[in-house]
This record gives sequence, structure tokens and C-alpha cells, in this order.
Amino acid sequence: MDDKIKYEMEFVIQASPQLLYQYISTPSGLSEWFADNVNSRGEIFNFIWDGSEEEAKLLKRKSDEFVKFTWVDQDDDCFFEIKIIVDEITKDVSLFITDFAEDNEVEEAKMLWDNQISSLKQVLGSS
Repeated sequence: MDDKIKYEMEFVIQASPQLLYQYISTPSGLSEWFADNVNSRGEIFNFIWDGSEEEAKLLKRKSDEFVKFTWVDQDDDCFFEIKIIVDEITKDVSLFITDFAEDNEVEEAKMLWDNQISSLKQVLGSS
């Protein structure tokens, strides 16, 4: 298997860090924009899309700052992390995404994140 490529993306979001954190860290928040449905048992989150299911383990989280997951069925060191960044000067709030994809799938993966974040912005009423 090829090594996956790490990529990062940033999205400015008009919402408070506290509100955003609810949408990135809870099953009910994640199921509003990230997947069709999300369930959790402790550290294990089940993400459901169009009938297919993926299991992720919550590796780390810090209230109002970030969540970090790893996919359970993948035996590599890859993870995806969603960080909330507040600009010190402008107070603009951004989501900073770190994820991994196969070399030939990076653009597709980025497009998927674009779509997911667009859904999140719609849910939040953010522009």
C-alpha cells in the first residue's frame, strides 16, 4: 500500500468556537453535516453514509479547540483532525482540517471536505 499524503485545509466560519465545538465533537452535531448519522459508544464513533458504516476512535479532544479521530479499520498512523482557530487580531474563527489520502485521491478528498464544510456552514447559517 502506498503511503498516504498528509494535507491541510482552512475554512473561515462565522460562528463561536463553543458552538463549532458542539458540531465537531458530538454525534448529534456531526450527524448534522459530516455524515448521515453518527453514533458513539465511549471513544468509538460510528459514521454512517448511504448505508455504509465507518468506525473511528476519538484519539484526543480539547474543549472548544479540537478533535482528533483515527479510522479503526486502517492499520496506519493516519488520522483526521478538526481544529478551531481564532485569529488573535481579527477574531475570525476558522476550522483547520488535517487529513490523509492516497496520492491520487488528495484532490477528491479535498473536494469532499469542501462539500462537508459547506453543509456545516448551511447548518450554522454562516456565509
